[in-house]
Amino acid sequence: MPATPSVPWLRSTSAGRRSVWGTGIAAATAVTVAAFVWERRHARTGLAASIGFVIALVPALVGLASGSAKWYFAPAVIVNTVYGLLFLGSVFIGRPLAGVFASEMYPFPPEVRASATFRRVFSHVSLVWAAFLLARGALRLVMLMAGSVDAFIVVNIVTGIPFTAAIMAWSIRYGVRGFQRSQEWGPSLR
Repeated sequence: MPATPSVPWLRSTSAGRRSVWGTGIAAATAVTVAAFVWERRHARTGLAASIGFVIALVPALVGLASGSAKWYFAPAVIVNTVYGLLFLGSVFIGRPLAGVFASEMYPFPPEVRASATFRRVFSHVSLVWAAFLLARGALRLVMLMAGSVDAFIVVNIVTGIPFTAAIMAWSIRYGVRGFQRSQEWGPSLR
């Protein structure tokens, strides 16, 4: 849900008045809170919804406390970059974060999670996510510091859902094919 708060922000502040930026914060936060409540009501584990909920509340509090639209968006840029560093670090410690998220969505047996194929496939996926998140974080930081809030929002939307969806689709395809092509698990999957 990284790009979601930008859409209500953009719609609520499109009149161009600086006095309505609080409405943008409220609208963006309301969308994320609604997503959190919906996830919890549908018996999801709530991990992603909880992360999204915190990510929505922190910028709202920072933006309102600072009185600055740019500071409203700064925490998301920082979090985005931290996620990239976590994906990267997880590979170096041998516990790829992409594997953690994959295990949240599919109940891999313990022997699969402990396998070399699992670490190799999800290490590669984690590195791709790290590269994307770090590059996106750097681009958004430059736009936030050097550009206007409106330009930042455009970059946020363009690099958000379309890129995230594409990398998510690639991650699933790469993961499945990685297991199918492995000598370790391939024969049992054919």
